[in-house]
Amino acid sequence: MKDGGRLSAAIEVIEDIESRRRPVQEALKDWGTSHRFAGSGDRTVIGNLVFDVLRKRSSLAWRMGAESARDLVLGVYALEWGNDAEAVNAALAEDRHAPAALSDKEKAAIAANSLKDAPDWVKADIPEWLWPSFAANFDDEAVAEGAALAERAPIDLRVNTLKATREKVLKRLSSLGAESTRIAPTGVRLKARPGPARMPHVQAEEGYRKGWFELQDEASQIAALLVFAQAGEQVLDFCAGGGGKTLALAAAMANKGQIYAYDSDKLRLAPIHERIARAGARNIQVRQPVEGALDDLVGRMDRVLVDAPCTGTGVWRRRPDAKWRLSEPALEDRIAEQEQALSIASAFVKPGGFLIYATCSVLAEENEEQVYRFTEANEEFELVSVGEVWQDTFGFDKPHPWSADMKTITMTPASTGTDGFFVAVMVKNA
Repeated sequence: MKDGGRLSAAIEVIEDIESRRRPVQEALKDWGTSHRFAGSGDRTVIGNLVFDVLRKRSSLAWRMGAESARDLVLGVYALEWGNDAEAVNAALAEDRHAPAALSDKEKAAIAANSLKDAPDWVKADIPEWLWPSFAANFDDEAVAEGAALAERAPIDLRVNTLKATREKVLKRLSSLGAESTRIAPTGVRLKARPGPARMPHVQAEEGYRKGWFELQDEASQIAALLVFAQAGEQVLDFCAGGGGKTLALAAAMANKGQIYAYDSDKLRLAPIHERIARAGARNIQVRQPVEGALDDLVGRMDRVLVDAPCTGTGVWRRRPDAKWRLSEPALEDRIAEQEQALSIASAFVKPGGFLIYATCSVLAEENEEQVYRFTEANEEFELVSVGEVWQDTFGFDKPHPWSADMKTITMTPASTGTDGFFVAVMVKNA
């Protein structure tokens, strides 16, 4: 396929997403199934166009002066991928499957490429209804924080220290441009590539198959480190999901002690078994979500991690379609689920133990407000300063996260170069 046909395909996928309100990956998969002539390179370019549209939908629509699928896709190709109007028209002219040539209005919009007079929520590519909450959380940096959440994300890997060292993984992945992460001591990063470029498929690498590393964003790695799980302790990962943080905790504990991995959703928990085997983790016990599954753990845990269900606002770089599907009722549902998860999980913490609350959200409603409300209602729990622990753990020369109270922290793409992630630590007083 030539670029003209790829642009038509991306327009078709965007129209499908909008008309049927379906996830982007599902729409792209269906398009590929019904267009088997498209090669892997074609599908990569089409996917990049579609994802970039979803990342910057509002600012693209403003700059193009319209928000049809055509305007958005051509806007990405021109304004984000560095093609002027002449280059765009050349791509359209050389392919009979391409969209129609640019109109005079489209040419003028591409030439201007202007966000002049655009409201801040447009510049930040944040849904308008959510902007007051987002802006209140980041003050004068809100536009910059929103814009950073609209950029492409890198691929981050966590070196599994049960089987390898960071130096070993960096050497093995040197041909892919691998480099050390700035903060996480066992992190490896492959920078995002621009325009039509394909990102490497790291799961095909020998090191992945051997369990030397796992796919895990640096923020998630840092969150696991801030649990401070020690060898020999009893730890409950209450919302374990696919097991990313569970595996990080197992490595931090050097396979000593016991980690209980639990999730209320059996499907989310399903991938953990294969990942445990590949990682060589021997101190993880998976508890299925059945009645009484955790009764024997009440009041016994040194540390309980609650990586709570959330809106996912911190991972919009990776899941940009979720940004525009998010609604006020959905936010309210997540807040209720978080309150319930905290309430249930807190019963497993022993006196002197720690309750760690984390989300991949950057909204105060899901973060600071949740832990304040919890500690007010449960006076035996007291917030510990994660900000001080951050400095002691990672040093003063590393990027610093946001902190509204000098106790909890929020990592963001703009502040720490990671996904958005919130962490709070509470100690249960005797």
